[in-house]
Amino acid sequence: MITSVRLRHRHRPYGGQRRAVLLSPVLVTVIIAGLALATPREIAFSRLLPAAPALAAALWPVLPTLVLGAFCLAVMICVSFFHSDLGTPYTAAAIAAVTLAAAYASHLRLQREETLFQVRLVADAAQQVLLRPLPRCIQDVEIESLYQAAQEQARIGGDFYEAADTPYGVRLLIGDVRGKGLSAVGAAAAATNCFRENAYDQPDLTGLIQRLQIAMTRYSAAIPAEDQQEHFATAVLAEIPRGGGHVKVLNCGHPPPVLVQSGRVRVLEPTRNSTPLNLAALLGDHYHVDTAAFAPGDQMLLYTDGVTETRDRGGRFFSLPDWMGDQLESPPRALLDQLHKDLLRYGGRLDDDIAALAVRCRPTSTPEHS
Repeated sequence: MITSVRLRHRHRPYGGQRRAVLLSPVLVTVIIAGLALATPREIAFSRLLPAAPALAAALWPVLPTLVLGAFCLAVMICVSFFHSDLGTPYTAAAIAAVTLAAAYASHLRLQREETLFQVRLVADAAQQVLLRPLPRCIQDVEIESLYQAAQEQARIGGDFYEAADTPYGVRLLIGDVRGKGLSAVGAAAAATNCFRENAYDQPDLTGLIQRLQIAMTRYSAAIPAEDQQEHFATAVLAEIPRGGGHVKVLNCGHPPPVLVQSGRVRVLEPTRNSTPLNLAALLGDHYHVDTAAFAPGDQMLLYTDGVTETRDRGGRFFSLPDWMGDQLESPPRALLDQLHKDLLRYGGRLDDDIAALAVRCRPTSTPEHS
């Protein structure tokens, strides 16, 4: 798989730019040569020929850049037959010097592109570990996920989610690390890996969140002190028991899930606050589990604050409950796809990473997938 990706990268080394852009050095050469022959000698357009190989350095590999420089040199020699007093030796020397410099610049650019490509491969592999694809259906619960980094070139960040098919039912986790950089990614990985390990063994959500607290505390203690500032995470744990009927929610300072039920939208605000991850030493271990009905056909959206903190040009926040009111019949995948489109349309761009899980208790009329 990596080999095929590398081959595609080499065949399209400039991000899929249009052919006209890739041919622009040739067009520049033709235009300058034509102007040099069609205009009076005093204008001396031929002296602009070194610009063509300089432009090629930003677009082409080394060998084509050298070939273009040689072609420009040949053009200059041809022009000199018509205008012998243009200072051909000086212009030819300039073309040769710029071509050699352009070839070296092209070599350095290709090295940087290859390095960036390898880094992106590693980032993609890390994302597959941290945010691995979730099963689309566990027991009678349909699950779809969405992750979008605020920065176009970013692959992973501090938002995380996971789902597990446990003896106690379907358990879900979504969270957001308050912090940036590699330490935030590491904290998200620590929380996610702890959930994957303990979701199957802890009989209740309170025991599970305590394990997550311990994992975050240990991770924070192991990183350098300068990276620990504001280093905590908000999270939501949810559990849908086998057979459904209700959902248990433990909210640790995270934006509350939104539930669509019988054509109505309900925000599952916690009745009592629970301690965010890695703040137990400061705020104490306080956890409370709320229970809400979750019948066949009901749908719940769990998300990070990048969703609700998206603003329009007037500074107004995106109203998720109102938006959900217009999406009552949308299945999980269509719901998340539309959410992504509407967030981009509403804010123009994302100022924060967004992650979301859409879960629906499978309607009784829906046949089971194999």
